[in-house]
Amino acid sequence: MKKFNRFCYRVLPVALCAALLGGCGASAVSSSVVESADSASTENVSSAVSTDSAPLKVMASFYPMYDFAQKIGGDKVSVTNMVPAGTEPHDWEPSTTDITNLEDADVFIYSGAGMEQWVDSVLGSLTNQDLDVVQASDGITLREGYEDEDGDVGADPHVWLAPANAKIEMKNIADVLCNADPANAEYYRQNYEQWALECDRLDTEFTETLSALPNKDIVVPHEAFGYLCDAYGLNQVGIEGIEADSEPDPARMAKIEDFVKANNVKVIFSEELISPKVAQTIADATGAQMQELNPLEGLTDDQIADGQDYFTVMRQNLEELKNALQ
Repeated sequence: MKKFNRFCYRVLPVALCAALLGGCGASAVSSSVVESADSASTENVSSAVSTDSAPLKVMASFYPMYDFAQKIGGDKVSVTNMVPAGTEPHDWEPSTTDITNLEDADVFIYSGAGMEQWVDSVLGSLTNQDLDVVQASDGITLREGYEDEDGDVGADPHVWLAPANAKIEMKNIADVLCNADPANAEYYRQNYEQWALECDRLDTEFTETLSALPNKDIVVPHEAFGYLCDAYGLNQVGIEGIEADSEPDPARMAKIEDFVKANNVKVIFSEELISPKVAQTIADATGAQMQELNPLEGLTDDQIADGQDYFTVMRQNLEELKNALQ
């Protein structure tokens, strides 16, 4: 029986998964990767997988974990996004139904680094001793995010907004799926390799596009873009802090307005899941335009119905940054 680890499930060595590798078959990946990946790699997915077992029941803490799990797990998993579409996840907490679903799940995936503040208490209350748990941010170098009222410095949890970090999170997800379902290990590995290539392509697109732009300062609704800015030489000024529920005082508003004017910032960014009122006030006071930058903390029902995902939204973000900084 697999042992339950409250914080991060340590998967079996890679050698175990490697021993499971077999023949070739069809891959469960989206059209965006099929179009951009080499044709040889998209065809080279194992058919040495179990076809009789029911899909793994996977619970994902919020949208990026849900999207990554679907991409790696394909048709071998049934993934539930715990945070409803269109809901800002920073202050969300699981309901009784969510906890019941965790008791019945095979795998639980969360990002960690302080994003899901409810995780420790919820996992400690479960009786499901067979639940495989992975903290997807394990292995990522965290940046300092904020100082709380006790003077303790917390981490910035928005790791997924740098494609290189998204790649690490996908690897950790692939590992836990491989461990939970060894019969389909090669399938998960092959899917991970294809999406890892897409992360590399996305990273290259960001690097080449942003490095050529003359301006580097962005004003954002809350400080969600630190990892992205660190990766590509940008500087974020957050209207609000790490969490999206804080409110800037008049002195903070005046400071941001002065920054915008002094640095010729042309665009104030807003987010879909939080009110644009404060961002609009700053834009009106400074003559800047207001555009939307998505921290991918959750998609709306319309975005999901439109087939958007991590990669399409990140490329939209790149286009918005290009327009704002050129």
